[in-house]
Amino acid sequence: MEKGLKVLLVASESAPFIKSGGLGDVVGSLPKALRAKGVDVRVVIPRHRAIKNETMYGVELVGEFDVHLQWRKQRAKVLVKPGDVPVYFIENDYYFGRGGLYGFGDDNERFAFFGKAVLDMLAMLDFYPDIIHCNDWQTGPLCMYLKEVYSKVTQYSKIKTLFTIHNLQYQGRFGRETMDILGVPGWIYNNVEFYDSVSYMKMGLVYSDFISTVSETYAWEIQTPEYGYGMDGILRSRSHQLCGIINGIDYVANNPETDKHIVKHFSAEHPEGKAENKRALQERLGLEQRDVPMISMITRLADQKGVDILAPVLDEIMRRDVQFVLLGTGEGAYEHAFRNMQNSYPGRVSSNIFFDESLAQQIYASADLFLMPSKFEPCGLGQMFSLRFGTVPIVRKTGGLADTIQHYDPETKQGNGFLFEHYDGWGLLWAVDEALRTYHMGKEEWMHVVKNAMNCDYSWESSAEKYIALYEHLREN
Repeated sequence: MEKGLKVLLVASESAPFIKSGGLGDVVGSLPKALRAKGVDVRVVIPRHRAIKNETMYGVELVGEFDVHLQWRKQRAKVLVKPGDVPVYFIENDYYFGRGGLYGFGDDNERFAFFGKAVLDMLAMLDFYPDIIHCNDWQTGPLCMYLKEVYSKVTQYSKIKTLFTIHNLQYQGRFGRETMDILGVPGWIYNNVEFYDSVSYMKMGLVYSDFISTVSETYAWEIQTPEYGYGMDGILRSRSHQLCGIINGIDYVANNPETDKHIVKHFSAEHPEGKAENKRALQERLGLEQRDVPMISMITRLADQKGVDILAPVLDEIMRRDVQFVLLGTGEGAYEHAFRNMQNSYPGRVSSNIFFDESLAQQIYASADLFLMPSKFEPCGLGQMFSLRFGTVPIVRKTGGLADTIQHYDPETKQGNGFLFEHYDGWGLLWAVDEALRTYHMGKEEWMHVVKNAMNCDYSWESSAEKYIALYEHLREN
């Protein structure tokens, strides 16, 4: 790799500071892998009030300046947490001193301010990256401002942008008055208009130098009407500047040999420790303490995650001799349905309608099967966590799930999970039965699948290499 590749990763969230989903995990772990390969990589996120205080020790004030939107002047403070990967925070209590991250009536103004503040910050730091790596709709305005306003300044003129789609369903759509807030010429509306609204996602797709998404299959799927959410035409028009790079997970933080949350450590060579974790989890959750296939789900309770096809066949699944463990929150009707399931099957179903990181790790380490019947899944990290802990995935063949899971074949002993194609309850039920049939073939057979799962490598190693190759391509062209 050529020396001196400088990258600024811009996002609305990042682990361990704050995260609402996979985006936060990626922004928290990809930079470490890039840094290990010699990239000068830095991260910047808003200073949300909800950021955990314990993660902010050692944070220093870098400086502050005014940011001008059309008619409003707001102060931006820049904080930094030094380290191998410096993390910068844009602080402004008017915009980010709130309980949540998104879903406010002025999100258009909040993230216009954020994008502009990030670009102004570069001059203050005297750090002009080769690549600004933007993530999801919240960073769309940055791509637009860089091309339409800042590129006229010499130091900014060579900066390239990569825009990564983590979930195309969320598009940052706002009223036409957004153009006044942005403070750019009215004709730009023609570039970013989406069904009589201004779309920050479209802004990123139109103004970035290159587009990536988080799996190869999803890169193809989003160019179709079924998965494109109205953006498929734009994406097809830029297909020569679009690629998929699968996400990875942090293999140090998620390691069955060292994880501090689990009762018994184990490895691919010696996976026996899973049984002890399972017994401990059964005891913790009030489940019958016996050797029975345990199916788990850690998910947002929403249609995208396949809960709408799972709910109607749950009773049918429970007619098999299995235990079912759920961890997650979401739509009220689904939360209610899973609470009822626990009441209907005492000692066999545990519905945990909250989120708890420690319990999540215990479930990954203890269950036999991990259910992920998603309608669409740009990448999916749950199946990677479960593979790492030898909990065999049952997934629908879509997006990143199709790229990471291969159906197990007892004849060849190849495969790391179980897949179904058609999005309906009977397809899901078929895959569950395939998994249970393999489980009941005996311990030796099942250990083949478990070891295959644990021997997969979905760390950031190879994906980081692909990002570096893409960054260098952008820098040189």
